[in-house]
Amino acid sequence: MSFYDVVGIVGSACIVIAYFANQKGWLGAHDWRYSTLNLVGALMVLASLYWAWNLAAAVMEGFWALISLWGLAKALRLRTQ
Repeated sequence: MSFYDVVGIVGSACIVIAYFANQKGWLGAHDWRYSTLNLVGALMVLASLYWAWNLAAAVMEGFWALISLWGLAKALRLRTQ
């Protein structure tokens, strides 16, 4: 297993952990930590795809990262109000 495989697996774990924490009620969808964990996970998976390209996965993770950025910005805006 290469370093980039490990990066992709850890990134996938970040996304799954964020989703699980949301489902358990530990992290709300409007919590900045939820969006941050999703963003970090998506970026790690995207980084791993550089060495083992998969277009469908790259598109999915690209959208995941963009939506996570939007959610993070929204969460931070709500915190400052």
